[in-house]
Amino acid sequence: MGKQVNSRSQMQDSTAPAAAPPAPGPVDKAMEVLSALSETGAPHRLADLARHTGLAKPTVHRLLRTLAAQGFAEPAEQGSYRAGPRLLGLAARVLADDAALDLARPALAELRTRTGLFASYAVRDDRTLVHLEVLAPAQGLGLDLRPGSREPLTAGGAGLALLAALPPDEAERLLAGTDSPHADEATHADETPHVHEAVSAALAETARRGYGFDSADIWRDRRTLAAAVRDSAGLPVGTLALTGLAFTLDETAAELYGPMVRAAAGVVSAGLAARTGTRLGVVGSGGEAR
Repeated sequence: MGKQVNSRSQMQDSTAPAAAPPAPGPVDKAMEVLSALSETGAPHRLADLARHTGLAKPTVHRLLRTLAAQGFAEPAEQGSYRAGPRLLGLAARVLADDAALDLARPALAELRTRTGLFASYAVRDDRTLVHLEVLAPAQGLGLDLRPGSREPLTAGGAGLALLAALPPDEAERLLAGTDSPHADEATHADETPHVHEAVSAALAETARRGYGFDSADIWRDRRTLAAAVRDSAGLPVGTLALTGLAFTLDETAAELYGPMVRAAAGVVSAGLAARTGTRLGVVGSGGEAR
């Protein structure tokens, strides 16, 4: 990043309001629609896509027609739309070539077999986690967890594992103005320091144990235990996670499964460090891959 240079006008009036961000262009709008199409719950109605993207219905409809003509979207029943075969093909090729996910798959299969829980591999997309691979147990457990499922980065055990593995300054940035799992408990402004202390304590405990485990009241019906997968530089590229109903993944189970997940993540990390090649990048708030 180049050195910031203050213009003459900035030096004369440092209180001048910051310039407004540029208006989104056609490509930005198309990417928003594609992102909305990839959300779980497809097919998506035009009104839902417009609400999700913040774009006007005529704009969304025009973009959908263009995307459908190129195979990136396809019409479904009652005027709704879903991701098209070309988009699905691109996603499949990218996932097939990802080294971390390739190494994670056998680890996930073993974790599911040994625990009877959902085993998944998730990566960070700015302030959210996206589950790329999900292996469901035979019983299903009644949980809605599938490839493409998203959750806030600060909402559970998988996010704790990734945040604890990040450099402290980046973790602090992500927690600033937090949508942390404890944020709903703070109903007054003077409770904010206590929320931050609780999150900091949870991250410290996660770093000490080598795996994250969310408290029982976060998801109400489910709990997650996870460990970070790291690249050769020691930076987190994703998490291996176990998810189950609260009564199947309690503190006793976590003490048994935690070292298991930590060891599995260590094996995947070691394999990743020994490989060369591409991996899925982390998308930051500015849209740049890291």
